[in-house]
Amino acid sequence: MPSIRQLLILFILLFAPTGTIASIQAVNAEEPVRVFILAGQSNMVGAGQVAANPKRNEGGGSLEWCVRNPDTRDRFKHLVDDKQAWVERDDVKIWYLGRTGGLSPGFGANESKIGPELGFGCVVGEAFDEPVLLIKIAWGGKSLGADFRPPSSGGETGPYYDTLVETAKKVMKDAATHFPELSGRKLVLSGLGWHQGWNDRVNQAFNDAYAENLANFIRDIRKALDAPGLPFVIAETGMSGPDEKHPRALSLMAAQASVAELVEFKDDVAFVGTRAFYRSPEESPSGQQYHWNNNAETYYLIGEAMGLAMVDLLRHE
Repeated sequence: MPSIRQLLILFILLFAPTGTIASIQAVNAEEPVRVFILAGQSNMVGAGQVAANPKRNEGGGSLEWCVRNPDTRDRFKHLVDDKQAWVERDDVKIWYLGRTGGLSPGFGANESKIGPELGFGCVVGEAFDEPVLLIKIAWGGKSLGADFRPPSSGGETGPYYDTLVETAKKVMKDAATHFPELSGRKLVLSGLGWHQGWNDRVNQAFNDAYAENLANFIRDIRKALDAPGLPFVIAETGMSGPDEKHPRALSLMAAQASVAELVEFKDDVAFVGTRAFYRSPEESPSGQQYHWNNNAETYYLIGEAMGLAMVDLLRHE
């Protein structure tokens, strides 16, 4: 449904003098762009399979399956047009380590994969009238205990922490180069989504320090990006599903949840449980558990939940 602002602009375009139209267009060019950073390791990179493989569970768990399966197609129908071609959103742009475009399937580990960015972008794109820019900065196999280690945790700052900060600043500064249609518009950093944890989950020392390191990461990244109170959403490292029993896995997930419960982070940090989004190998493109069995439905639902949590945090703006 068009917003009031969109209806007003349509009225002016139809009935107002040419000078007024030019003025409205100038105002539109100055609208702020909401920027969201999506960061983490391989499950933020994304391994959800786009194309259906008929030789593997009849294509189950792929994104193509999601839009065609009678049990799921209503939920995913917005991803395809009338000809069943993938939709590319013009209101949500994405930059992922140099790959750019309107949001669509294919911004995961490669063009045949998705990560949480698709569900997240669809939610925030629908929630806000302003244009949205997603800056996805993620690499596989990276720990918070070392690779993303924040300065406040002491020791050597993680090289990927520094790269994350530098990359986010540079992309925001050069946004008009990557997306000429955003030229002249102010960019407003609105939130950061975090999906990471496997490399700390399998390391006892990193596991023990995870809550402290993540809290420091949030404080430090806000300071580095000059964004006090930047809304921050933590997605649980729950790729083993609701039946997980390994002590390190359980303690890592508990640590992630505990950070969102700190008094200082009230109203600007949220934790999103993900174990309910687990799909078994028998209903997925693979049995690669640490990558959510390559299930595209899972990755989409994680991103969707992160987006809903982010929108909720932004109600406190």
